[in-house]
Amino acid sequence: MSKAPLMPMATALWLVENTTLTFKQIAEFCKMHEVEIQGIADGEVGKGIVAYNPIMSGQLTRDEIELSSKDESRPLNLKTDDIDFEVEEKKIKKYVPLSKRQDKPDAALWLIRQHTSLKDSQISKLVGITTNSVSSIRNKSYWNYNNLNPKDPVAMGLFNQKDLILALEKAERRIKREKKTKEKLNLSRNNN
Repeated sequence: MSKAPLMPMATALWLVENTTLTFKQIAEFCKMHEVEIQGIADGEVGKGIVAYNPIMSGQLTRDEIELSSKDESRPLNLKTDDIDFEVEEKKIKKYVPLSKRQDKPDAALWLIRQHTSLKDSQISKLVGITTNSVSSIRNKSYWNYNNLNPKDPVAMGLFNQKDLILALEKAERRIKREKKTKEKLNLSRNNN
C-alpha cells in the first residue's frame, strides 16, 4: 500500500488551488475521498487550513505534476527516496506508577541476590532508586528489610531484559579489568 503525503488535507488544498489535476488524482494521492476534494474546491471542507506545498517539502516534483496533469489516468507518485527522517533512540525516563515504586526495593534485593557482579550504582540506575538505598539493602540495614520479597524487575516491567544484559556485560568487563590489574600488581610485587 502506498503512503499518503504529510498533511494530506493541506496538500490536497494546495493541489486544488495550484494544479489542473483531477479530483480523483488528488484524492488518490492524498488518500482521501473524491467528495472531500470536491468540498475543498467548493470551500466547504478545510476552512482555515493553510495549503501545504508538496514540491517545497520534496514529496512531489513539478515534472510529476505536469505528467499527471497531461494524462488524467496517470496517478501522482509520492517521491519518498529524498524524504529521510533520522530517528535517534533517546532514552526517555519511563513513568513508574506508584504501585510499582513500592516494588523497587524488592527488585534491588532480587538483583543483589541473583547478579552479584552488579555494583550498587548499576542496580540503582536500573531500578531507579538511590545508591544509598541499594547499599543499605545489601547490608541488610534498610529500614524495611524484613518485609522485602525479592522480585524479578524485568517481569515487573521496571526495565527490559536488554538493559539487564547490558549492565551484566559491563559488570563482567569491569571484573576482568580489575582481575588483570590485580594480576599485574601481584606480578610486579613478585619481581621486586
